[in-house]
Amino acid sequence: MGFRKKNKSPPVLSHEFVIQNHADMVSCVAMIILLGLMFEVTAKFAIMFITVQYNVTQSLDADAEDKPEPVNYYKYGPKDIATKINRRLHLSKTKHSKFNESGQLATFYLFSFIWGCSILTNEEFVTNPTFLWEGYPHIHMAFQVKFFYICQIAYWFHALPELYFQKVRKEDIPRQLYYICLYIFHITGAYVLNLHRLGLVLLVPHYLVELLFHASRLFYFSDENKQKGFTLWALLFVITRLLTLTVSVLTFGFGLSRTDNQGFSLAEGNFNVLTIRMTCLSAICLTQAWMMWKFINFQLKKWREQSQIQASKKKAVSPKSRPSKKESRGGSVNGVMKPDDKTSPRARKSKASFMDRQLPLQAWMMYFFKD
Repeated sequence: MGFRKKNKSPPVLSHEFVIQNHADMVSCVAMIILLGLMFEVTAKFAIMFITVQYNVTQSLDADAEDKPEPVNYYKYGPKDIATKINRRLHLSKTKHSKFNESGQLATFYLFSFIWGCSILTNEEFVTNPTFLWEGYPHIHMAFQVKFFYICQIAYWFHALPELYFQKVRKEDIPRQLYYICLYIFHITGAYVLNLHRLGLVLLVPHYLVELLFHASRLFYFSDENKQKGFTLWALLFVITRLLTLTVSVLTFGFGLSRTDNQGFSLAEGNFNVLTIRMTCLSAICLTQAWMMWKFINFQLKKWREQSQIQASKKKAVSPKSRPSKKESRGGSVNGVMKPDDKTSPRARKSKASFMDRQLPLQAWMMYFFKD
């Protein structure tokens, strides 16, 4: 009876060790943060990983008899990095296959879309689109808005190390790296430049389109005949790109350029200068143009594949070619030799003529050799 060989564990802090145990490492960090809340000395540092920082309390004027009602707003600052790390601890793992990738992204887009819509319903954008630039800089954010941006930035930052932990193939890394970096760049830019209103308005329809794409891909993986969702996605994709360009040009080209508060001030959070406005608008336009270019190439590729499939089907269904003259003379049908039909009139006629020529000779030989 042989003994089983025990698998050797990888060396500590090696490539395989980190990949196999990264979930346990993150859990240990979470436990340390929670233990830090139990002691007064470390509680002020651990609380940064749990609660949202930089709150500002303002009092709203009420009736003379009532006391003013305090309202909490928030600003951004370097302590937000600790909160983003905490958001990373609650995210699930992803796998290598496109099915699991679409499942995770579809869930994230659905959650973000519903959350973004709930925030926009409390804003004045539906009734007054000028709220995108009126009162800029928008340094005060409601709790839901700040927490929304914290979760968005944390999610896309966490996607970068997941490329390493999931052992993503080298062919898939550039594609995922492109859209992850674009999300980080645009969402962080809107958060830091106090353009969170514009960023929220642009993210919600974009997430809806991405949700439809990944949901359609999930249905396609389950049944290849279910492709109607891609048609709707293609239509909404183009509409969303046009909507993004229109709102961006309206905000940077007309809205912010005509506000009274012009200038650059880090202390006040004011970035309303021509250089920054044109840089932001150019970045959005270039991103939309790149996305449209990828979309057109994707549609052309699919069109070519469908044309090749239809052409192959037509060749398989088309009637077979006629036999050549040589094959027909040789009695072949579709490349298979067919024996002569001796019962045909032509065969019987040729046989009769041959017998007619042979009868006189046989009669003469019988007469000559009769004795």
